[in-house]
Amino acid sequence: MAIRKLVQTGHLALKTKNKTISSFASPKTKKLIKDLKDTMIKTGLIGIAAPQIAENFMVFLTYPRNTKTRRLNKTDQLRVYINPKITKLSKEKIIIYEGCGSVAHADLFGPVKRSKELTVSAYDQMGNKFSIKCDGILARIIQHEMDHLVGIEFIQKINDFNNILVGEYYNKNIKNSKKQLNASKITKLDYKKL
Repeated sequence: MAIRKLVQTGHLALKTKNKTISSFASPKTKKLIKDLKDTMIKTGLIGIAAPQIAENFMVFLTYPRNTKTRRLNKTDQLRVYINPKITKLSKEKIIIYEGCGSVAHADLFGPVKRSKELTVSAYDQMGNKFSIKCDGILARIIQHEMDHLVGIEFIQKINDFNNILVGEYYNKNIKNSKKQLNASKITKLDYKKL
């Protein structure tokens, strides 16, 4: 197991340009994906991008699942997205409170408005190209992690700074609230090999 330290907001790696991955089978790529997976699971995150462990490559992982403190109506398997591109964003937008492993020390959460649904294409760890059309928490995680790949943190996208919360209040009052759970509900998840 290789648990890596999550860099925090202000770290140069979160603003550095990320390189595309050209060799899916290289030991370096395999180690990066394993480190991301181990770190995400150990820290309880449901998504993680390479810059968050100070690796500037175009790769992120998603893993919306039930945890000790989070319950979801629908979960998804762990997925790897290499050299991802969002190909479609819905015009309909919704607000969901977000947090981030890279602001964990600040323990902040805030409301962010993003597209309700999207389509993304990427390569998996075996080099197979795929696309996913989805909504709910999975669409949210993908947009959040894509932002990391272009040097944007969710705190830059908070739409109402009067509603920023510390973790204790978020966990007690928002995280599993009906409104947050409804906005996070995955009702569409179409996976296609390309």
